[in-house]
Amino acid sequence: MCAPRRCPLSAETFDSAAAAGARPVPRWRAALLRAAPALGLFAAARMTGLLVMAVWAWHIGRSPRAILARAWDSDWYMLIAEHGYGRTLYWPDGAVQSDLAFFPLYPAMLRAVTTVLPVTSGTAGLLISWTAAGAAAWGIYAVAERPHGRRTATVLVLLWGLLPHAIVLSMAYTEPVLTAFAAWSLYALLARHWLWAGVLASLAGLSRPNGIAVAAAVLAVAGCELVLAYRRSERLRTLWRLWAGAALAPLGWLGYVLQVGFRTGDPIGGYFAVQRGWTSRFDFGIGALKVVRDIVLRPALFPLLISLLIVAAAVLLFALFMLGRPPLALLVYTAVLVLITVGGSGFFESKPRFLLPAFPLLLPLALALTKARPKAAVVVTVALAGLSFAYGTYLLTLSPIAL
Repeated sequence: MCAPRRCPLSAETFDSAAAAGARPVPRWRAALLRAAPALGLFAAARMTGLLVMAVWAWHIGRSPRAILARAWDSDWYMLIAEHGYGRTLYWPDGAVQSDLAFFPLYPAMLRAVTTVLPVTSGTAGLLISWTAAGAAAWGIYAVAERPHGRRTATVLVLLWGLLPHAIVLSMAYTEPVLTAFAAWSLYALLARHWLWAGVLASLAGLSRPNGIAVAAAVLAVAGCELVLAYRRSERLRTLWRLWAGAALAPLGWLGYVLQVGFRTGDPIGGYFAVQRGWTSRFDFGIGALKVVRDIVLRPALFPLLISLLIVAAAVLLFALFMLGRPPLALLVYTAVLVLITVGGSGFFESKPRFLLPAFPLLLPLALALTKARPKAAVVVTVALAGLSFAYGTYLLTLSPIAL
């Protein structure tokens, strides 16, 4: 799993052009051209989903832009960007919800965009999320292209854009930003660009709590590489890029957690106390099992039932993913995301959203569709598209509970 890998953006791009007497094509441009069909399909899927949602929203007298830009957590991020941290809600049942639960990168990006462009925070959020979703789709393609080929990589990107909760990728939410940094950090790991992997992992850690999964992948790969180097009797000090990447990877996540801790007077446990105010804690799945019991034994809201099915499917896909003996970076990253989602309590209906960055889970399905007969693949894709568009519209316009 730690064997050296060649960068998917190989130097053959230059060699073939030079041999033909043509002007060499930059590697990034050649990579983008290869990914263009996948990115086109992804954009078409998301635009169609947005159109379906918008038509229904107009039909019921609601503003699609307001739904996408200021719904639920989006509003918290906008208020942080506009006024800074310091908002706290006190509920009659004693719950205390502080905006310190929200990581700082997205609000900082909002402020940067509104400073440069004459747009509102909501519009800035949509611009950031849509751009990040495209960057994430390209990163996902790059991660899958070399080991599995262009066709499987294209199918993987399309499947990611057709997930039941893929509408979140078009909202002013942080999942697209996290996935973009995660995908390119994982790509850098596979290509052995240690410094880039560490920097991108640190940014991922600043974007969302589960961004720690990216740092875990970097640290796991770095540890494996160092063990192999020691066995080969290499001087470990010569691997300074690897050391530096590993040191940088957790800084974003740790930095914000410690900052909240000092701000609340409890350096170690302060951030986790803030999360408990949102009923969010890691209890090894005890809280989630109680919700599952209630869903099974009592009448449950439709989004909770769908969330249960999605989480169960994710666990099954993770088992299939492991059977394929994936690279260590992808395995650790995906395992940590699944562990956080399954083992955490809190808003059960949000668990499918937490799994959106776990794109490697879709690799078994992408490989199966690549090998399937064209008619079968088309039927499955159309069915997934119908589910994604209909359910995404339901979540944003009819669901009685938040994402």
